[in-house]
Amino acid sequence: MKNNARIFSGRANPDLTREINEILGMSEGKIALGNFSDGEIWVRIEENIRGADVFIVQPTNPPAENILELLLIIDAARRASAKRITAVIPYYGYARQDRKDQPRVPISSRLIMDEIVNAGADRIVAMDLHSTQIQGFVNIPFDHLYAKSIFIEPLRKLTAGKDFAIVAPDVGGIKFARSYAQILGLPLSIIDKRRPQPNQAEVMNVIGESCVKNALLIDDMIDTGGTVAQAVRLLKENGAETITVVATHGLFSGNCVQLMMDAPIDKVIVTNSLSIPRERTFPKLEILSAAPMLAEAIKRIHFEESISTLFDF
Repeated sequence: MKNNARIFSGRANPDLTREINEILGMSEGKIALGNFSDGEIWVRIEENIRGADVFIVQPTNPPAENILELLLIIDAARRASAKRITAVIPYYGYARQDRKDQPRVPISSRLIMDEIVNAGADRIVAMDLHSTQIQGFVNIPFDHLYAKSIFIEPLRKLTAGKDFAIVAPDVGGIKFARSYAQILGLPLSIIDKRRPQPNQAEVMNVIGESCVKNALLIDDMIDTGGTVAQAVRLLKENGAETITVVATHGLFSGNCVQLMMDAPIDKVIVTNSLSIPRERTFPKLEILSAAPMLAEAIKRIHFEESISTLFDF
């Protein structure tokens, strides 16, 4: 990478940024981050970035301070005369609030994107957005990366010569799961979940191959884990021998870890798109690094090369 490219990290996932810098053979961007006694965040970039191509790596998962910290770093870089500022957001929080689905609610995804642009970002890089339409919320270049390039080779080894099927845990995840099924050449099944009447228990059915011997449950994220836990129990009741859960983003909020441990799951595979604290790790969990893909994307952006060729499987 050229000397005028610099990569800075917020405090949301510094280990990921450190790994990206190591892959690219770059020193870490010098930045000071702290809080005043009342909790206010303060930021100072501690090196000259005038005319530099600046990349700021910061997932925007809760707490909300992660978003505010990203905005402050972008503003600091803009006021320090950076030539171009790219916000690299491995996990984009608030992506589920992408439309007005009830009266008197905000479209939070649009609001956050507006603030990132207003702060001074010239380009945005995100990975496996919960809603791909979010790319259209801004009028600056937006690179949407797909974690398939992280998962495909490990999944090929896992499924080679075995009777596997891809399973979407709900109807909303069909398109996401189908892309994996096409690349891996595996059949696709879908968990259909609905309430026949108000206040009645949910009825769950498997659409497609009902008796899946080895299930590969694919989703973009695991938050509370409720949908995944219900889906794997249904698959087990239908005769599944092994169940592997794959998700790009592992939030594991609430009692998700306990649900994953209690559910008949053999393995849960996620990326390190956001920092997973030690108390949210568990024996079934495997974490794959997103750093090589993000590093390659950053390098290609810096040298004005194609990003789309990263996803030629």
